[in-house]
Amino acid sequence: MPPSPLSKPAAAVAAVLLPYQQAWAADKSQVKVVEKSRRVGLSWGEAAVSALEAARAGGQDTWYLGYSQDMAREFIRDCAFWCGHYQLAAEAMQEVVIDDQGQDILAFQIKFASGHRVTALSSSPRNLRGKQGRVVIDEAAFHPDLKELLKSAFALLIWGGQVSVISTHFGTDNPFNELVQDVREGKKPYSLHRITFKDALAQGLYQRICLATKKEWSPEAEAAWEESIRAIYRPNDAEELDCIPSNSSGAYLSRALIESRMHEAPVLRYTCKDDFVHQAEHVREADTQGWIDTFLKPLVEALPKNIRTSAGQDFGRSGDLSVIFPLLEDQGLQRRAPFVIELRNVPFKQQEQILFWLCDHVPRFNHLTMDARGNGQYLAEVAMQRYGSASVTQVMLTQQWYLENMPKLKAAFEDGTLASIPKDADILEDLRLITMVKGIPRVPEGRTTGADGGQRHGDAAVALCMAWHASAQGGGPIECHLVPLRGGAASASSTDADDFAAPESRRDY
Repeated sequence: MPPSPLSKPAAAVAAVLLPYQQAWAADKSQVKVVEKSRRVGLSWGEAAVSALEAARAGGQDTWYLGYSQDMAREFIRDCAFWCGHYQLAAEAMQEVVIDDQGQDILAFQIKFASGHRVTALSSSPRNLRGKQGRVVIDEAAFHPDLKELLKSAFALLIWGGQVSVISTHFGTDNPFNELVQDVREGKKPYSLHRITFKDALAQGLYQRICLATKKEWSPEAEAAWEESIRAIYRPNDAEELDCIPSNSSGAYLSRALIESRMHEAPVLRYTCKDDFVHQAEHVREADTQGWIDTFLKPLVEALPKNIRTSAGQDFGRSGDLSVIFPLLEDQGLQRRAPFVIELRNVPFKQQEQILFWLCDHVPRFNHLTMDARGNGQYLAEVAMQRYGSASVTQVMLTQQWYLENMPKLKAAFEDGTLASIPKDADILEDLRLITMVKGIPRVPEGRTTGADGGQRHGDAAVALCMAWHASAQGGGPIECHLVPLRGGAASASSTDADDFAAPESRRDY
């Protein structure tokens, strides 16, 4: 359906928005749906329309429904930007709590002099009935029950409201894709838009970015930028950027589910130069110990002492990362990752040095599950020799291992037993790489590019799965032997027992 002529609010932003954003703003259909690429700024454009619609006389409230608190906050901030840009009379953004059938929902709100408001909710309400105005459902494919949410939203249409459904795709059998196909086939009388990454570039997206960042535009720079974005999303770029839903169920773990378990926690990254391996052993040990003392030691010393610690490692040497994922288990059996360690181009002995220091110093070390493929077999073997076979599991990653363990990790995400992992874009993308391959959830072939420009292969996802496996294991007994004190023979006044001391020991809990 072609867009209708620009209304006054839409016309007010036409000079700022790109053509596809203008078309969306101009569409006054009661229900409009857009399948879109990431990174094209449609939600930002929707914020402009929402602010202007709430500010004008005879306008409407807007109810924005994202799937996370961060999305709600960002949308309101975008609305606040437009208020400042167009000098709209409005109060400052505020946090409010909305009662939804006895359940409190955190919301972010801007009130306008017109009496209308824009409200962004941190989670989907059970019932929108009784409310009036526009409803914006953002990243609809990732909402847990889109069909019920739409039923509730459509109640606002009775009083002249509007429902906007915005999303990237998340698999062919997702309710959002079913909605898109119904509209495309004429089964639903809704307006449908489609915005691919190439569409956005052709309509000036990168040129606008260059203007905002004061960079010089050129066709070559645009092509390079497009490739850099595609590298981030590869091998899911067809779904994420080209509006082509993947077969099966798309990513095994939804973005919404992963982000719901993400909290502020550090990701420690240690990268060695190519010539580091040629340095003398004492130099490599000292440099690595300096990194441990500066970055790792303070975090470990701050951990609670009465909590059980397990860990998983996905091994890499010269290409892929080595990722160590520790998990703390509390009294309620919930697991939390206090930090994650990523090692790039780190020699074998220094990986051993970091891993052993970690296991020796974390509270109540329980179990370690390690990638024992290829070169990882060496590190897994020496770890088993140090801590015992009952405390170290050496894994040869196979289809069967993925089949047995990935569903357990997904269940932990869903029921909250896995309560917290670091909020980090690279970790998010690694976990999003897990897909169904011939009925088995696993990390497929192919590489992505991390924020540091280095290649990744779902390394954090594999390490986390191994850590979850480790946390479900019982540790083995670690023997403690008395050894003579350093310094030679005991003094004449000492007893035989005083001549010996036990090193710091561990128990199996």
